[in-house]
Amino acid sequence: MVKEKRGVMMKKVLLCAVLVLMAATSWAWQGKVVGVADGDTITVLRDGHDQYKIRLYGIDAPESSQPHGKASKSNLSELVFGKIVDVDPTDTDKYGRTVARISVDGTNVNAEQLRDGYAWLYRQYCDDPMCSEWAGLEAQAKASRVGLWSDKEPMAPWEWRHGGKTSASKGSGPITVAAGDGPYHGNTKSGVFHRPGCQQFNCKNCVAVFAAREEAVAGGYRPCGACKP
Repeated sequence: MVKEKRGVMMKKVLLCAVLVLMAATSWAWQGKVVGVADGDTITVLRDGHDQYKIRLYGIDAPESSQPHGKASKSNLSELVFGKIVDVDPTDTDKYGRTVARISVDGTNVNAEQLRDGYAWLYRQYCDDPMCSEWAGLEAQAKASRVGLWSDKEPMAPWEWRHGGKTSASKGSGPITVAAGDGPYHGNTKSGVFHRPGCQQFNCKNCVAVFAAREEAVAGGYRPCGACKP
């Protein structure tokens, strides 16, 4: 009787292990990139015959009709087109696309688009612990004025999609900082921004850099209660 119970228990344990293994292997997968639609959407061929439309998790790249839209697509193409990528799905969006983290030889492609200045951090949908680190990459790209951040007032794609308009004064020229107006440092963990001279200005997580107060507020940050920027 005891041996029979042990046998049943062992079968259950083995079954659970098999199910876990199947879930793990079916969740993360590899495929070849056969198409790049824009700076955050690719098509991956799996098993040589199944095509999947992939939306890169946590970032939002300029639309094709936006300034830097073509450059963003070109940058992503250089990173992934024709290559075998690791697909780590996180969700499925309303258009039926797989939302995923994409890696090539251990390099996270989502993060690279931010690092190279060809995408915004999609804060509304980026809730993974690594999103704090990604915010730092976006801030560095902005501070270095690379990619889309070379524009004076780059428009976020979610604003563009909702009817935002650009003018000749937007989308061209370097970022300028008015005298006495910043830069401000934002704490990517607390969401608070600080003025120069504040005790917390160079805190560990204060890696978001804003040229003006309005920019920090528009980015979802709130002013420090001590330095009152």
